[in-house]
Amino acid sequence: MRSKRIFLLALLIPLASSACDDASTDPPLEDGHVFTYTPPAGAPAITSVSVRGAFNDWGETAMERRSDGSWRTAIELEDGTYEYKFFINGVWPTDMCHDETWGDPASQYWIDPEAAGCVPDGHGGQNAVITPGGTLGIGFTHDAARPADVSLAGGRVSVRFRVRQDRTESATVTADGVEHPMHVQLATGMEEVWRASLPESTGTYSFTLQTTDGPETFGPFTVPGELFSAVPWVGSGVGYQIFPERFWNGDPTNDSLTLTTDEFVYNELWVSDGPTLSEDWSGAPDHRHCCHQYFGGDLQGIVDRIGHLEALGVTLIYLNPIWHSGSAHGYDAFDYMQVAPEFGDSAMLRTFVDLAHGAGMRVMWDFVPNHVGLGFWAFQDAVAKGPSSAYWDWFNFHPDANGLQAGDPDDYDGWWGFGSLPELQTENPEVMAHVLDVATHWTEFGFDGIRVDVPFDIDNRQEFFPAFRQATKAVNPEVYLIGEVWQRDPSWLQGDQFDALMNYALGEGMVERFARGYITGSAAAYEMALLYADYPEAAAAMLFNLISSHDTARLLTKMGGGSLGGTPGAVPLARHRLAAALLYALPGIPVTFQGDECAFLGTSEGSRAENRYPFQWDRCDAEMLAHYHLLGGLKASLDASSSPIVRSHTGAGTLLSFYRGEPGPGEMLAAFNNGTTAQALTLPDGSWTDAVSGEVFTGSVSIPELGWRYLRRS
Repeated sequence: MRSKRIFLLALLIPLASSACDDASTDPPLEDGHVFTYTPPAGAPAITSVSVRGAFNDWGETAMERRSDGSWRTAIELEDGTYEYKFFINGVWPTDMCHDETWGDPASQYWIDPEAAGCVPDGHGGQNAVITPGGTLGIGFTHDAARPADVSLAGGRVSVRFRVRQDRTESATVTADGVEHPMHVQLATGMEEVWRASLPESTGTYSFTLQTTDGPETFGPFTVPGELFSAVPWVGSGVGYQIFPERFWNGDPTNDSLTLTTDEFVYNELWVSDGPTLSEDWSGAPDHRHCCHQYFGGDLQGIVDRIGHLEALGVTLIYLNPIWHSGSAHGYDAFDYMQVAPEFGDSAMLRTFVDLAHGAGMRVMWDFVPNHVGLGFWAFQDAVAKGPSSAYWDWFNFHPDANGLQAGDPDDYDGWWGFGSLPELQTENPEVMAHVLDVATHWTEFGFDGIRVDVPFDIDNRQEFFPAFRQATKAVNPEVYLIGEVWQRDPSWLQGDQFDALMNYALGEGMVERFARGYITGSAAAYEMALLYADYPEAAAAMLFNLISSHDTARLLTKMGGGSLGGTPGAVPLARHRLAAALLYALPGIPVTFQGDECAFLGTSEGSRAENRYPFQWDRCDAEMLAHYHLLGGLKASLDASSSPIVRSHTGAGTLLSFYRGEPGPGEMLAAFNNGTTAQALTLPDGSWTDAVSGEVFTGSVSIPELGWRYLRRS
């Protein structure tokens, strides 16, 4: 539960009393810093509490139950900053600053309201922070060298600072002699993030704060010479993910090639139950559906259906792997430089990319630098020649007494132990040079973005990804680089590796759970504030926002609609529409997995992987498709929806709302209700126009049950 990232987020909230007896009957505590945990009303029965942190090497210091129901202990601490967690009933709470089981609702569900703040624990949660002996003041933090505080997005320099909540009454930033007002962007209940945007030419700046303790000035600071900058075309667009083998069969003449190029040709341990080619696009999925059941989808099929994407307002097509490989999913490349024969050839790829560009769409390909397939040319050479192969050191072989067998996970390192996925040794300079050549080659070809599979599994990632960024950006400074990182993790977004991450952290962690009704508006607002406070505004402007993909159940299935072949009810369909509307309202690019716009169903479990079932074009739900057409039009027409800026508004009960765009005329207030009854939302001052109906509201507005509104300030 450790983290090396330390910063102060300070606000002390008086501990709520739950005394049921006179605490004076308890023996006095030893001298030292007193840690106290008071369970909230309605919490499960507690049998043990301990405190574990940097001060006791994350060991256990037991806390004693007191007569008032609290648990306490005292520990001698030197002055400094320490991270810690309470260990309750033998379990680590995920987030010390928001836990609806163990946290105090009167203190925004903080488990320890006396903490100075929280920091990421390195496991997707948060440790609490204590600063004994420190002078907290207003808790101002700002570092011009930190991209989360200074970055370039929307053609402006974003500057931000953090302070303890409710201690700053107003703030300005003076840049090159010109004063600019600042505003609160995000609030977690314990801290605030204030922001302003400055001209791109800004050199130096200083902050002036009016606080509850009087005026404070900080600076001057200097804008770094090289800023982490948003790729300008991303945030105003709409993304669409295509799994080519299951999108559409445009050229049946290449279908049979799948049976001659599949992994079974190269796997010495697989002698039966090989690949199958379905004669029917609507054929039943069998146990090979995930990986070795083929239906004939290809690049010509995407070309044939490009009008469908245009109607959705798509500006970015994300293709699952299209290179020569040994499976239907393509994450086991045989040759990074060759189009899969069953998809077409380089001429067909050229036709597709040029057609997409002509239609105003950019194209992103899927890159797997960590592992390859059994038919990968270098692996085959090494298997055939043994240690004398020039490519022997491209892999980590350890054959047993029976020799080296392709497909045997005991004979070499395979991704997560799979013998079908030999791992490349990217620490080897020759391997690294090859995969970087691949990345630059396809960037030169005309691809506009690269999605990188499992970047955590690149052993030399601290060396690899800066080199990857430098090589591809040298070809095209506006190439869009995203990593398959599922959790909130700003370490990848410091301007030296990725532009953005696949934003499952909000898509699954907040949007899906809110739309499903699993979390409240306040919990959703909290999750948003944590992520956007940690991420540079440049990264927020181009986050790859998604809820479902080839790796997850379909969106409608997530909303309770059932599995493949089912008939979803009205409520799951409404929740699906709510989730999509919320996704499209976030900064960055909303990405739809093929068929979600048609209300298709499918789970992702096991080898059947129903979510990858072929796109049934004649079964597209017209109402859902119209909803996505509407969202695509709103994304294109509302300037605020293309802004890098998101600001907290409210989260309470079933309601969640937030601002998009700079404060003032034209900003958007996006509001959502995950409840089954309509709810009144109190509006900020001024007139607000519903972007869909054209109605004008002041004072308050009704948000329909399982509904939403995009409201534009007049």
